[in-house]
Amino acid sequence: MFTGLVTDLGRIQRVDRKDGDARLIIETGYDLDTVEMGASIACSGACLTVTEKGDSWFAADVSGETLSKTTLGDWEEGTTINLEQSLCLGDSLGGHLVSGHVDAVAPVIEIRLDGESLRFVIGIPEGYTGFIAPKGSVALDGVSLTVNEVEDARFGVNIIPHTAEKTTFGTLAPGDRVNLEVDLIARYVARLLPQR
Repeated sequence: MFTGLVTDLGRIQRVDRKDGDARLIIETGYDLDTVEMGASIACSGACLTVTEKGDSWFAADVSGETLSKTTLGDWEEGTTINLEQSLCLGDSLGGHLVSGHVDAVAPVIEIRLDGESLRFVIGIPEGYTGFIAPKGSVALDGVSLTVNEVEDARFGVNIIPHTAEKTTFGTLAPGDRVNLEVDLIARYVARLLPQR
């Protein structure tokens, strides 16, 4: 589990592809002496397992399924990604509960200034409109965000200057795609409702 609060910007050092899968080598500022082999790290919203590590990098193996259902299939050498280490019992929960299981890829439709922050308009992928609610939570590329409004098949979020600087949101442009994880509670409520 994660909180959606990014704690490092990583960089893809190398992508090795084989038989539809991939092995990612990710540069990080984390103290990897404190990261166990097999630990989970959210990489722009996708929960990946540390399979090898060095002084300033770790490796993660990614299945073809994950590559096809997330933006990870687009990553190449030099791609910057949001990183968050998994939550430990007793840690502060500053964002919302995030599983690191990406539901869909969503397009960035519009970005405009809104006071000091940036207003992002995000397209809702088919089948997910019922999971996005005004003032509810979503994770986009692993970042916990509050939904401002929902209109048809799009929703808006505000990115404050701190978030733009400390995550990949400061480099996104209309037409880019982000990993979307809907709120866990919304997912289970939607699953239970048809059974009533």
